[in-house]
Amino acid sequence: MSTIGFVLSHEQFQAPQLLEFGAAAEQAGFDAVWTSDHFHPWMDNQGHAGHAWVTLAALGQRMPRIPFGTAVTCPTFRYHPAVVAQAFASLGVLYPGRVFLGVGSGEALNEQPVSGEWGDYEERADRWIESIDLIRKLWTGEWVTHQGQYYQVNQARIYDLPAQPVPIYMAAEGPKSMHKAGKYGDGLISDSKSAVEPEMRQAFEEGAREAGKDPSQMPILAEHFIVVGGKAEAEESARIWRFIPNAWTEFVNNPDPRDILRRAEKELSLEDVYKNWLVSDDPDEHAQSIQKLLDAGVTQVYVHSGQFDQQRVIDFYGNEVLPRLRGKQTRERSA
Repeated sequence: MSTIGFVLSHEQFQAPQLLEFGAAAEQAGFDAVWTSDHFHPWMDNQGHAGHAWVTLAALGQRMPRIPFGTAVTCPTFRYHPAVVAQAFASLGVLYPGRVFLGVGSGEALNEQPVSGEWGDYEERADRWIESIDLIRKLWTGEWVTHQGQYYQVNQARIYDLPAQPVPIYMAAEGPKSMHKAGKYGDGLISDSKSAVEPEMRQAFEEGAREAGKDPSQMPILAEHFIVVGGKAEAEESARIWRFIPNAWTEFVNNPDPRDILRRAEKELSLEDVYKNWLVSDDPDEHAQSIQKLLDAGVTQVYVHSGQFDQQRVIDFYGNEVLPRLRGKQTRERSA
């Protein structure tokens, strides 16, 4: 059975609300949730940026069954990889077999204000790979001394380790990062467009094979932006997520969410933002859009809606969309 998950956005909602949404998503039949891990929101008008790890620890108490993790944590500047390793080992002890760690190369708006550091893509990618290596070393439970290019630990050990390993999924949208995700990660996190583009998938699969892995056995997680409703709901969402079309070309190196908001409002119309989203109140259209991703090889689709009425989205999917998808999957298994 494929996984249909729900996105909990720390940029848009406070942690207590996210706990309610997560519990409701599990009750509605979603298979997993992920949450964003930010110090600042992408844009100032999003208004929130709680600490993701604290929310996840509480979320596991509200959701007794389904998996959860971050999409994504940046383990390179504001977080030392050893601290990331300790945090997610602890989450794995609390919730065995239910936690995943999504990692990315980061955005200036989160890393530079806190650490005073930032780098070009090559430096960020090198830090990214070294951090994953160090996290895995620490997850062996052995005493670790690591004198790397960017990180040093001296006789460090994590004492409390989960009974089941925490998978590390790497976030990627371009071919270079896709190759790295295949080579160094346990799975891929991407947007719903990049996750199915042949060039991107080829880069991911080549990286996996280079490392001796079978890419067909690796999870592919895709963020799928949707709106339940029409133009009014789409515009509401687009005002909050206006940066998205230019996120990785114009804004990734910008440390100021106030400036990102000003530029996004100047450079992008609302239609520019939501033109590639599914905007509909027809459950068949929503089910078909997810099925199309699954048929293209995505193994986990995470539904992300920027609407403020998250309960409407959760109820719509729980009552109308998920039963359609589950019914199709059941029929296919029986055929």
